[in-house]
Amino acid sequence: MPDDIRARQRTRTGIGLLLALVLGAVLLTALPDDDREGGGACRARTVGSWSADRGLTGEFTRYGDDASRADDWTGGDGTHSVRLPDGRVLWLFSDTYLGQVYAPPNPVGESHTWRDTTAPLVRNSAVVMRDGRLQSTLPAPVFPDPAPNQWRWPVAAKVEPRSPGSSEQVVRVLLWLRTAGQSPWIYGVPTATEVATLSLPDLRVESVVPVMDQRLVPDPSRRVLFGTTLVERDGWTYVFGGDDGQALSRPASSAYVARVPEGRLAEPGAWQYWNGSEWAAGAVPRAVLDDGVGSAFSVVREDGTYVLFTMAAGTEGLTTITSYWACSPAGPWHGPTRDFSPALPDGQVAAYNPQVHPELSDEGRLVLSYDVNWLDAGGGAAAQLSRNVSLYRPRFVTLRLEPAR
Repeated sequence: MPDDIRARQRTRTGIGLLLALVLGAVLLTALPDDDREGGGACRARTVGSWSADRGLTGEFTRYGDDASRADDWTGGDGTHSVRLPDGRVLWLFSDTYLGQVYAPPNPVGESHTWRDTTAPLVRNSAVVMRDGRLQSTLPAPVFPDPAPNQWRWPVAAKVEPRSPGSSEQVVRVLLWLRTAGQSPWIYGVPTATEVATLSLPDLRVESVVPVMDQRLVPDPSRRVLFGTTLVERDGWTYVFGGDDGQALSRPASSAYVARVPEGRLAEPGAWQYWNGSEWAAGAVPRAVLDDGVGSAFSVVREDGTYVLFTMAAGTEGLTTITSYWACSPAGPWHGPTRDFSPALPDGQVAAYNPQVHPELSDEGRLVLSYDVNWLDAGGGAAAQLSRNVSLYRPRFVTLRLEPAR
């Protein structure tokens, strides 16, 4: 086996273990609420109830276990989604296994669907769903590596006008550009935020534009990558991001927010960053949640309240999801509120990257995914993920929010 494949297998959990290391609950900094929307609609919100979504989880199991094709998705993490104008849902993933899977028993006699250890691994992929059924995998990787030892992880995406006021629509996909590095950056050094434009309906990559280059920030742990989640409001797209603070033993990572007028995500000059007191183009972004969240979290707006989902702190940080609320994207954020612990498979596993999928949600009901990975940075994860392919796939829950007491 070529050395580069061996190296990738040793670190193939990619975004999974990186995010598992930096996840934590939010130690909140109370910022001036100069951007409060006000009104009576905003009020404290928390998770009232939740349940496993076996239908969605089972659909990814069905598709990933389908052995009829050898070039499609069999597992991945970094789960994001966007509904297309024709009703399809485009699912975006970071590090992804392709290739063949095999029915049990596996080579060590366990009763799990398995893959060969030489199965292809790509840095990103996209899968198309129609009417609730996964249909096909786009040629992968969708977003090619820009240079040797660099790669792109797709995060949040949205459909917007090609330009303000245009009737033609395109898909904008936020990308995290990372560069190979030495410890503690074994999962890549944060490098830049990019925006890719995909044509419709054929989903062809037309362009990739850097919107925030971080290579001049000397401390990699303070470089901010945007796009972990998007929220649309009043003609603006609010783009949240995070740093990798915990990689250098800071208490945790911090959360940041930018905003962009509708139709202008791919224009670097249109981005405005929250600098602690106002929105400003070209500003140095200031944390809205200081030393708290990991670099993967999700924000949704419901009934005038912004709700942020992340992993809980301490020993529960790899098993338990918690939430915070605010009346403005810039905060102040309040919480944590009620925690919940979704189902995990047996073994040394971690949950991470909770993401709300508004296009699958309806009135009062939110669909949230979380990624699962084998927690072993020493190289044993690759063997576990090949031995049991279900360990490296998203799980889903449905939940309802209620007023916090």
